[in-house]
Amino acid sequence: MPPAATLNGSVAASAPLVTSDSQSPPPAGAAPWLDAAFEWLTRFFAIVVFSLLAAILVSLVIGSEVTLKKYGFSFIWLQDWDPVQDNFGALVPIFGTVVTSAIAMLIGVPVSFGIALFLTELSPGWLKRPLGTAIELLAAIPSIIYGMWGLFVFAPIFQSYIQPVMIKLLGGIPGIGLLFAGPPIGIGMLTAGLILSIMVIPFITAVMRDVFEIVPPMLKESAYGLGATTWEVVWRVVLPYTKVGVIGGIMLGLGRALGETMAVTFVIGNAHRLAASLMAPGNSIASSLANEFTEAVGNVYFSALFELGLILFLITTVVLALSKLLLMQLAKGEGKKT
Repeated sequence: MPPAATLNGSVAASAPLVTSDSQSPPPAGAAPWLDAAFEWLTRFFAIVVFSLLAAILVSLVIGSEVTLKKYGFSFIWLQDWDPVQDNFGALVPIFGTVVTSAIAMLIGVPVSFGIALFLTELSPGWLKRPLGTAIELLAAIPSIIYGMWGLFVFAPIFQSYIQPVMIKLLGGIPGIGLLFAGPPIGIGMLTAGLILSIMVIPFITAVMRDVFEIVPPMLKESAYGLGATTWEVVWRVVLPYTKVGVIGGIMLGLGRALGETMAVTFVIGNAHRLAASLMAPGNSIASSLANEFTEAVGNVYFSALFELGLILFLITTVVLALSKLLLMQLAKGEGKKT
């Protein structure tokens, strides 16, 4: 018997190397220019996004130059809007934008969460697809259709049957009664907020439903196996797993509410008056721009409208920044990733 070393060496030396041309990997660096081109192409797209944002911001600042010099920061809290005397202030449109968006989110987020929860956890199979399709169809309806429906259908019903009851029940409560004072006229900030809530519900619901469905079934089944209820599974398993997507969906709906134009223009009343009552007509930044840009005469008037657009741009930027900070705080609470 030959020595093991000699045997092993001869076997290793004489053993043929079996390869297959069909399965062999491509040689490294066969087309390095493809990787480089792909990298620069994606980098170019990222630069285009930042360039567009910078161009929009610069154009708004340049257009607002006249009012920025005339009013400074006081433009934000001035109430006057008098094109005849060239006196302008942004407080009323800012107030209307914030209030209507807040109403929309207070109504839209819980309703969207309930619909998404029903679709993913409780809905029978025969109802899940039709209901999901209906939600997506609501998102596809143009905003002007919502505005026309709100003005000609919802506002008269709201004025005749709902507003009188709200004024009677809530108008006499100290503090809260101020929000429901005044005659029922159908249109106003509350009506605009309700229409906006109907508009944002499909967007938030669709995002929540999609992120709820990506939760691994094993996690939910394990929680159910330990005796958890449906609400406990959603609160302790589904929401922690999908919180980034849920907050992203809420921010998407808030962005839609802040920038909505036509639907709000139809039902908000378009009055440059600051009122504590939600029943009173008001104005928003988007509706002011839609109504008055074609009628603006003079540099100051044009500049005031441009500055309203700049303020709306900054509001949405601040909202997105706050949402990012919220996500970072939630990530800190989870501890370090391993």
